[in-house]
This record gives sequence, C-alpha cells and structure tokens, in this order.
Amino acid sequence: MSQQHSADSAPNSAHAAVADRRDWWRDAVIYQVYPRSFADSNGDGMGDLAGVRSRLPYLRDLGVDAVWLSPFYASPQADAGYDVADYRAVDPMFGGLLDADALIRDAHELGLRIIVDLVPNHSSDQHEWFRRALAEGPGSPLRERYHFRAGKGESGELPPNDWESIFGGPAWTRVTEPDGTPGEWYLHLFAPEQPDFDWDHPAVGDEFRSVLRFWLDMGVDGFRIDVAHGLVKAEGLPDLGSHEQLKLLGNDVMPFFDQDGVHEIYRQWRIVLDEYSGDRIFVAEAWTPTIERTANYVRPDELHQAFNFQYLSTHWDAEELRSCIDRTLDAMRPVGAPATWVLSNHDVTRHATRFANPAGLGTQIRIAGDRELGLRRARAATLLMLALPGSAYLYQGEELGLPDVVDLPDEVRQDPAYHRGAGQDGFRDGCRVPIPWHRDGSSYGFGSGGSWLPQPAGWGELSVEAQTGVTGSTLELYRSALAVRSEQPDLGAGDRVEWLPAPAGVLAFRRGAFVCTANTGSDAVTVGAYGRVLLASGEVAVSDGGEAKLPADATVWWIAD
Repeated sequence: MSQQHSADSAPNSAHAAVADRRDWWRDAVIYQVYPRSFADSNGDGMGDLAGVRSRLPYLRDLGVDAVWLSPFYASPQADAGYDVADYRAVDPMFGGLLDADALIRDAHELGLRIIVDLVPNHSSDQHEWFRRALAEGPGSPLRERYHFRAGKGESGELPPNDWESIFGGPAWTRVTEPDGTPGEWYLHLFAPEQPDFDWDHPAVGDEFRSVLRFWLDMGVDGFRIDVAHGLVKAEGLPDLGSHEQLKLLGNDVMPFFDQDGVHEIYRQWRIVLDEYSGDRIFVAEAWTPTIERTANYVRPDELHQAFNFQYLSTHWDAEELRSCIDRTLDAMRPVGAPATWVLSNHDVTRHATRFANPAGLGTQIRIAGDRELGLRRARAATLLMLALPGSAYLYQGEELGLPDVVDLPDEVRQDPAYHRGAGQDGFRDGCRVPIPWHRDGSSYGFGSGGSWLPQPAGWGELSVEAQTGVTGSTLELYRSALAVRSEQPDLGAGDRVEWLPAPAGVLAFRRGAFVCTANTGSDAVTVGAYGRVLLASGEVAVSDGGEAKLPADATVWWIAD
C-alpha cells in the first residue's frame, strides 16, 4: 500500500481560512469536477489534479463554495476510477499525493472547500486484499472480506443467487482456483472488476475508518460516499425471484440496497469525522425508493447531506416539481438536514439535453432533441433550483449550457455499461466529454494533446472564453445567480417556502422579501410583478401597471422594493 501522509489532524492555516463559518454546508453550492474531463496539465489527453488546481481561480470567481472531485485514486480504470486498487494513493494518470496536497492547500487559500469521493461498497479486483484472496484459494481469511460463496447446481456451476449486476448480467463471477479448477463465486453489483466488500467483517470497517483519517489529515473538507445505500446485504443473500431487476431499483427496498444496517456504519464514521475541526461533512449517494427513506441517511448522528435523485428525475412540469419540492422539504425537516438539489452529474444525461426531449425518456438519452428548447429550460431550471432552501450541486460544464454529446462513435465509448449490453443504457460518456475553455486550439483549451473523448465541432463557441463577459450568456447567468444568492439574506439555508397563487404551469413562492416565479409552460403568461427583477433566465416585460409577462420556460427572481 502507499506511504501514509505525515500531516496531523490539526487544520493548517489554509484550512483555517475556510473553516470560520459553521454549518457552511447547509446552503453551499458545490461544484462537481470530473477530473479526467476538466483540465489536462501535461498534454496526454487526460485531465489531472494539476489541471484542476490551475483552474481553481475560475471556480472561485464562478462563486461556488466547494469542489467535489470524482475518484482520482490508484485504479485500473475499469469503471473510470470507481474501481479502487489503493485508497491512499493517487493514480499516476492524475498525478501524485503531492498534487492532491497542493490542490487542497490552494483551494483553501482561495476560500474553496474540497470534497473527495469515497468508494466503500466495492474495490478493484486489483486491490491487494482481493488479489491475495484469489491467490490463497478457498478458506483464505481474505475471502471473508468479500462475498465469496459456493455455487449452486451439481458441481457449483450456477451462481449462488439470482441477483443481477447494475451493469448487466449476473452479479456473480466464478473464479478459477490456484490449482486450475473452477471454484467459488464472488459478488459484484457492478462490473466483475468491482468485487463487493462484506461489511459484516470487522476488518472492512477498520480499514475505511483509517482511510477517512488519512484524507482528513490531508485536509479534505468532506466525502461524497459512492453507493452509500449498498454496503450491507440482507442476511443469507436471498433470491429476488424476478428478472429485469434494474426496473425495480428506486421502487423497492432490495436485498442488496438500502438495508437498515448501513446506518450503524455511518454512525461510526460520524464519530471519526467529529474528531476533526473545520465543520467537515459527509454526502450520501443513496438511491432509495422514497425521499423519506433518503432522510434516514441524514439523521443528526449520521451523514450531513444526501443527493436528491427524486428531484433530478422530475420532469419540467410545475405540478410535479412542486410535489417533489414539498416532499423533500417535509422529509428533511424532522431530521434537521438541509435539502439538496441537483440537475446533472457524471452518470446522467446533461439536463440541457434531457429537457430538450419529451418527458418520460429517463435520465440517459441518446437523442439531441430541440437544443434551443433544452437550453432555455435548463437555464430556467437552474434559477429555480438555486432559489430553493438548502444546498445545490452543479456539474462541470453546465454553467456553459453544454449539451450531452449524443453522437459519439461506438468505438470511442468507454462506459463499461455500454459494452456489457444488458445493463444500464451505457451512454454516460456523453456527459463526460472534456469541457471547452477556449474558442480554438488543441481540445479547445482542455490541454495541448487532444482529449480522451472527442469533442464536437463548434464546442469552442460554448467555451469559457466565448461566454465570459457576454451579457445573457449561460456562464454569466450562473455567475450572476451565485452572486445574488450569496448577497440575498433570504436565499440559501432554510427548510420551507411560501407558495403563492399562480396560473397553471407556473410556480411562484416567497422566501422573505424574495420571490421566485417559474413558467414551465410553452406559452407566455401574465402575472403580477413582485417588485424589482433581480435576475431572469429570459426576457421579462414589466408594465407600468404592475404586471409582468413571463416568457415560456423562464424563471424570474424578484425582490420587494
């Protein structure tokens, strides 16, 4: 394993610079960086930590509070780094531990916090534990740290149960034992290269508490927990008794997801986190059947935030959005946790493309749709999201209005789910195409040596350079929105909104002196003006008589005079 970092648990001066505001996370705007697609410092076509570090001033000027980094650990990259071989090492493609240390320190000097991904449900099949478990054969103590089982059938030729992988096919792979014979099977809810840990074994818990301390000592401000709902499996690993199990996800508590035993793990983790100063946090990626079950993860002695996937998957429809907002706030209020709001991430089609298509196509779409309509709705949806009480998450490039790249040639796709066929749609590469910084040049400023996924022609016209200082550009809309959000005392943290009467298809709510109106319909509507326009995603006309004409698919922020 890699050499331990020598820092102690006391925050350095740079960390202290961002640690002076308690409960910062309750209204934080957190920006997700997908490191391989953000900025490339050495021209190898792959983004890296030094590239991220060089662009931190851009993120400060954008107005975000924290940066969440997708995995950069040592990994064979079977699933873009979510297959971790060493949790205490940086993969050479991204740099080294010194790069991580420099990035954290620079971020703190700029007033930004750093949240890193943690992948505790599974490791890489190249992790030292798993490699030894295979080499030592049946009966190895290392096999007890994963889910190794004998197969069913006359000679163990059938999987131990009927669970299916999220990426398609059985959730079990049979190993060849050291003597060359077919042997036991191991569980992998994702790719075969990602064997699931058995969290019933105490060594697993001990190891991850140590990993937490390693990165906390490095100065990170928190962890986003990948597959936070998946660590504990139902006792006996019972059959589900059905096929096409992916269709059940999000509708039922599964024997391998959202088991109640996960909560004791997070209570233990919270004890570790609370040993450290600086108001550091945990964020759960927890796919649950209901927002009420999501709230279980953010009880006062567990995690701080949980992603609101119910909101992400809600259509651009006033009635649906209001229902989701109410349910979210109602669920979080009893546990005292902030609501979170998110529209895009590295696993779903960018919302500028989702909203360009008819409702009901899901969160992975391979159709470009109506680009103009999608961008108009995306801008409006962003202002609506940033007006809601709680914390908001942005995904890199959405501030540029980037669409998904839906026409990538099959031969360049790298999403493992795409190549497995029967699993997820596998079109996640479209939202992972490296973002454009300049109008022209190699990879539009991403780096000097091209990019690991091809960028579309015309990408430069959506670049940071092309949009900076341009009135009405999506980038300037985001900058303005984040500035207004930080300046207005009634925005940010809170746990309720006051709904106002509004025409069909329109959402209107008040938060103190602030009012947000969002027209989700396809026609302009007339409403009463609520004061002075602070910001709008489209042109809004206010008459001398106190009426405002809201354009279709637009959101307006108002402040009482």
